[in-house]
Amino acid sequence: MQVQINTGHNIEGHEALSAHVSDVVKNALVRLGDHITRVEVHLSDENGDKSGPNDKRCVMEARLEGRQPVAVTHQAATLDQALEGAAHKLTRLIESTLGRLHDQASRRTAPPPPEPKAANQS
Repeated sequence: MQVQINTGHNIEGHEALSAHVSDVVKNALVRLGDHITRVEVHLSDENGDKSGPNDKRCVMEARLEGRQPVAVTHQAATLDQALEGAAHKLTRLIESTLGRLHDQASRRTAPPPPEPKAANQS
């Protein structure tokens, strides 16, 4: 699974941040990694130099094999909280998506239920 990190102009995209973001994403999605080709992480500071509640934003978009990309957004007071929240939301979304796909596939391949036997009418 490839992790691509993009930062807004108010966020310093240094190597330590990239390594941390990559670790958080990979740890959150470790069980689902076989189904994911790439995760794009977008980090931004909504208020620039000013601080405020929920001004850090993390958008994560995952590309699943053979499927349309799925994305989540989480805003928090710190970048770390926004990152953790988005990773948690993305994990739940992918689990839900893969679960639905599995249910649909099992319904298509399951044999039809047996027809009830007609009672003898004499």
